[in-house]
Amino acid sequence: MNKLQVLFFTLIIGFVSIAAKAQEKKKIEIEYAGKLTIDEGNYPGAKILTRDDSQQVHIKHKGSDMWCDKAIHYGKENFIEAYGNVQMKQGDTINMTSKYVEYSGASGLAFASGDVVLKDPNSTISSDTLYLDRIKQQAFYKNGGTVVKDSSGTITSKIGRYYMDLKKYQFVEDVVLVNKESTIHSNFFDFYSDSGHAYLFGPSTITTETSVTYCEKGFYDTENKIGYALKQARIDYDNRIIEGDSLYFDNNNSFASATNNIKVTDTINNSIIKGHYAEVFKEKDSLFITKHALAITQQENDSIYMHADKIMVTGKPENRIVRAYYNAKIFKSDLSGKADSIHSNQKTGITELINIDRFSSNDKFSTKRKPILWNIANQMTGDTIHLISNPKTEKIDSLKVFNNAFIISKDTISENGYNQISGIRLIGLFNEENKLRQVDIIKNAESIFYTRNDKQELIGIDKAKSGSISMLFDNGDIEEYNRINQVDGKLYPESQYPEKEKTLKGFDWREDERPMSVEDLFKDDPPLVLPVIKGLEDYIPQEDFFDEELLKRIENADNRAKGDKNEPSKASRNIPKSVKEKQEPITPKMIKKSKKKLSNSRAASK
Repeated sequence: MNKLQVLFFTLIIGFVSIAAKAQEKKKIEIEYAGKLTIDEGNYPGAKILTRDDSQQVHIKHKGSDMWCDKAIHYGKENFIEAYGNVQMKQGDTINMTSKYVEYSGASGLAFASGDVVLKDPNSTISSDTLYLDRIKQQAFYKNGGTVVKDSSGTITSKIGRYYMDLKKYQFVEDVVLVNKESTIHSNFFDFYSDSGHAYLFGPSTITTETSVTYCEKGFYDTENKIGYALKQARIDYDNRIIEGDSLYFDNNNSFASATNNIKVTDTINNSIIKGHYAEVFKEKDSLFITKHALAITQQENDSIYMHADKIMVTGKPENRIVRAYYNAKIFKSDLSGKADSIHSNQKTGITELINIDRFSSNDKFSTKRKPILWNIANQMTGDTIHLISNPKTEKIDSLKVFNNAFIISKDTISENGYNQISGIRLIGLFNEENKLRQVDIIKNAESIFYTRNDKQELIGIDKAKSGSISMLFDNGDIEEYNRINQVDGKLYPESQYPEKEKTLKGFDWREDERPMSVEDLFKDDPPLVLPVIKGLEDYIPQEDFFDEELLKRIENADNRAKGDKNEPSKASRNIPKSVKEKQEPITPKMIKKSKKKLSNSRAASK
């Protein structure tokens, strides 16, 4: 044999030796046993290891240590059964205790049962049975389990999956998270133990002392108590319900903001506010809403609608104040109006139409467009208008116009004839049908009336000045009037009435501005462009825990163990009959079922 051949055989022997040592490292090693026995009748091919008084049986495999009171070691199959006070450790990442463990060194799969507790630096899993895949670093339970994270709380579910490398949990079915501040119910729940971030899918609720949040897709930071709710999103406070396409909430200070298709319901005052961006501060009893903002208040059998660029609601339920500002409008079936700003105090029953002073002299709205009200056929303007309602019945009782009061009604027959009264102040009283019945013009009253007989024939045009005027209306027409301290006055035949005197100073007929429907409140608004809500990723069902890769490992262990036998290896034990633990995509049927379960669980908790 020459030197080259010697070198070749030396290398071959070296490789075989290295391979043998590598193979040995894959084998389960018994580090310590107090006693070793063999019972081929009951445990063929196995060694029975038991502890002694000094310490437990100690087993090692690929960086993992296991201790137990008794172990049955199947050397050929590289498989072990551990009984009694079992503890399994892998560095600082895994510390599992249980009553019983089956572990296959060939597949890397462990099955634990009986008071199973798995701890890592971030959380603790408890279950009656648990699968642990050391190769993929994943743990899985399918018959109920509990996860505890000190700062985030306790989570229970029927099915749970822990991805150790990602510090991520996936919980399925009857998921409940409980901590000091909140309780979360969901059926599909992803949780990251490092950050305390939770992702909710399907019907879910987050309940705190001050609110209940519902969504079918959402995010919640359990550490910082903030989150997002999407898809059927809703937040219930004590006396407000907030709904929208996207809700952000901060449970530290009971704050919420909402974007797109917002509806805020005041459950005490029977009112609704809509818009496309809103902010709610529960502790401050304040609400701000903009982008097609609309406030709706129920009054008897009718509703009153208020619209503006921005609407703010403040005050306790018994003392709500609504402020609508910039291009504010109001509409009711028998009354409408507009002003730069509208303020409504629900305690006093006073609604103020105000023209806000602005710095720009070029602002035509503030200099010319005085607050205005329409009732039936009457148009009323002034520097400020107050609508006064009965706070108990919320029925409109009267109105007051301060400074530069002006009331106009078009003559029912004349093409260009207008009945007009102007003065310093105006006081109006409404009848039971919410129609203006009596109007008193106080101080410096001037009037122009188209006077007709019972046959509605024009008698003449009456123009006069007086200290004040009191009138009665019938369906918008002047039924009678009385001048007090009349200064002058004259009844002109229509043919003799001077054309230039047919209107009083300050006359401004604004019928084209009158809202005739709720939709008309928005006709002057710029086009509405809603932001695109990015939202959250859709739910990704768990992949199979017993996937093809794990089943292949188990199959390989079977093949190595079988030899001439057709029996499966020990590594195949305790695998569920159906290994298809995959979660199907969320369907409407699943959502309906989840809603029912969620409703039942919430009812039971009450």
